[in-house]
Amino acid sequence: MGRRKNRPRNRENTDLKPGWGAGYQEIIKENKLYEEYYQRLKIVPEGEWDQFMATMREPLPATIRITGYKSHAEEILHCLKNKYFKELQDLEVEGQKIEAPQPLSWYPNELAWHINISRKILRKSPVLEKFHQFLISETESGNISRQEAVSMIPPLLLDIKSHHKILDMCAAPGSKTAQLIEMLHSDMSVAFPEGFVIANDVDNKRCYLLVHQSKRLHSPCIMVVNHDASNIPRLHMVDADGQRSILFYDRILCDVPCSGDATLRKNIDVWRKWTTSNSLQLHGLQQRIAIRGVEQLTVGGRMVYSTCSLNPIENEAVISAILEKSEGTLELVDVSSELLGLKRMPGLTTWKVMTREGHWYDEWSDVPENKHTQIRPTMFPIKDPEKLKIMNLERCIRVLPHHQNTGGFFVAVLEKRAPMPWNKREPKLRHKAEMVNPSAEGADEKSAAVDETKITDGEESLDNKESIFCPPPSKKMKLFGFKEDPFVFLNEDDPIFLPIQNFYQMDPSFPKMNVFTRTHEGKKRHLYMVSKELRNVLHHNSERMKVINTGIKVLSRNNDGEEFGCAFRLAQEGIYTINPYINGRIVKISVEDVMVLLTQENPFIGKLTSDPQKQAKKLSMGSIVLKYDPDTLNKEGPKCPIVLCGWRGKNSIRAFVARNERFHYLRMLGVEVFRDGKKGEGSNKLVANSEKNMEPMEEGILNVQGETENLKQDTESSQECAKYDEILGAEEPEQKEVEHAQTEISNSKVMQASECTDPLSKIEKTGNAAVACPDEERPKVESKQVINVD
Repeated sequence: MGRRKNRPRNRENTDLKPGWGAGYQEIIKENKLYEEYYQRLKIVPEGEWDQFMATMREPLPATIRITGYKSHAEEILHCLKNKYFKELQDLEVEGQKIEAPQPLSWYPNELAWHINISRKILRKSPVLEKFHQFLISETESGNISRQEAVSMIPPLLLDIKSHHKILDMCAAPGSKTAQLIEMLHSDMSVAFPEGFVIANDVDNKRCYLLVHQSKRLHSPCIMVVNHDASNIPRLHMVDADGQRSILFYDRILCDVPCSGDATLRKNIDVWRKWTTSNSLQLHGLQQRIAIRGVEQLTVGGRMVYSTCSLNPIENEAVISAILEKSEGTLELVDVSSELLGLKRMPGLTTWKVMTREGHWYDEWSDVPENKHTQIRPTMFPIKDPEKLKIMNLERCIRVLPHHQNTGGFFVAVLEKRAPMPWNKREPKLRHKAEMVNPSAEGADEKSAAVDETKITDGEESLDNKESIFCPPPSKKMKLFGFKEDPFVFLNEDDPIFLPIQNFYQMDPSFPKMNVFTRTHEGKKRHLYMVSKELRNVLHHNSERMKVINTGIKVLSRNNDGEEFGCAFRLAQEGIYTINPYINGRIVKISVEDVMVLLTQENPFIGKLTSDPQKQAKKLSMGSIVLKYDPDTLNKEGPKCPIVLCGWRGKNSIRAFVARNERFHYLRMLGVEVFRDGKKGEGSNKLVANSEKNMEPMEEGILNVQGETENLKQDTESSQECAKYDEILGAEEPEQKEVEHAQTEISNSKVMQASECTDPLSKIEKTGNAAVACPDEERPKVESKQVINVD
């Protein structure tokens, strides 16, 4: 290691901002070139420029979105509105009236809320502090997500149905991907929707952040891949008749990399660094990504193109270039009747191009030859009035920050009316010996795709290979980042299934073919499930794509389980996926039983109500399902089903639920959970005293030490968990630790809250998302009790 350079010790600077962050120069929120550029382009209505710039200089308020599937989201919304938001009405802190949270008027079902409360004020009121604790805990468990308001627009305009095949081309950090998954699972009673989401990102490290975000929704219909979006490979599928064809997507989200000059309110560094060169450099990449997207879109499908930039070079110029090349096969959709309440500006039809030095050009012919590498013809607006009229560029959406106190954004919705013109032509030969049928010229896109498949698939059929799907070999695709474990699908006659079937009385319809592991050597430690359609994609494309993660964990090996009849216990992560196929070992519980199971570590069976007691006593020791069905007569209880993994011991029952998930269910039952104000020795003493009062472990209880090793692997292997810790841990600059939590029940139980993500920190678009590893990644979660000492 080289010698450190001598640095001056006196770092005093009278120009530096005092207080927090002293030592860094305060960024002046001014950029003359920025103001000149957008004033000349007239993107802001006349008379609103001063208001626009004043808003740009103000901090961006926080916006939260209630995530999860429909019934659970409704319960969280009910809790927010009837408890926390009511307490904030007419609240004053140090003489300052607190602005109550308001729903986004254009977001469906009031599932997104605008919160304009500073973090400094949050710490000065017990009411606000409890509200903050609620947001933190629910964010950690994945039920609430901090997401910029304008970032929620593109998924809503995709109009997703449960059968749609969806591609998210530039998906990280994953907030929009989470929206796509939620819409796919709009009907919670359907464990495996026909559709799926393939989420792609070019950055290998950001792919793991994407996995973390999507894993919180526990969906078997999501696959994360790592490719350059401008060259994402075509994937193949095989239909019920055994015919192989190219996969075309019903919906594509194309949220391309951009200059981010509409994010000045949260990324204040853009004030200092902004020039037009970023837009000029990104224009070509954005166009290539969008063209690759429409190529993979099915006829009749919809693609949403979006950026967090206001620059027409990145927006209308890209859209007009695609429309011109498509020769009428694409159409801009009029979405003015959608998202009512969202204030928007129409797309531009005229604009100019400015260089970094400030030189303006009206058209391509004015550009000097020495600038031709910096400025391209597609950056200029279409001059032909007939072409311009057909394009309908005014159907694009530009959101301005001062209209609804948001960030800036651009969205364009495209529909594919016919195959792309270049897809109608004959595919190029890749093998000299092969002949192309001349009658194929002029065929539709599907026929051309099938022909191309036949031509390029000279390799050995994958159907004859072993069902082990690894990343493609380096000679076919250059790989970056971590080496992933293989995806090994099990055969239907695999001996591992027989004890599982007998023990849990699995339904004959249980899709064994959709079960896989992440190892082909040694014992299978975890079993995962994917949807039938994603299995189809994995099975026929292992050499075309690099898969980072897919599937949901449904079963985990228990080292002592064989003596109880089955070596695998149920995993809470995938319980809602596998539960529809389980006919045995189910204990139906009431609200009172849920409360007991979530607040006591190891309650005796006798503490349950009479019916669950009878059901539990009939079962042998081992893993069980604890199921609560809503009671229509009980207006106070949860209105959605609750399914928990449990363990039937010799005389007791334990619920294996992650700590923050326990808090979530308790809030659904009307129990308030908040942080204990005591710190240091006081808190530790409380926990220690609580531990003394716990019921003793009995013979037959699940082996905690053995399960600790299993629970280290939230993803696919211990190596992958280490990767998560390394990558995600490095990207937690704004994460804070919550010391302890206390539950107000009749007996004043004390609980401890886990490390969590602050939902009021920046997470969108910057790539510096504040995240924490999922609770089930850490061995302390399921193997320890609610009252817990780390």
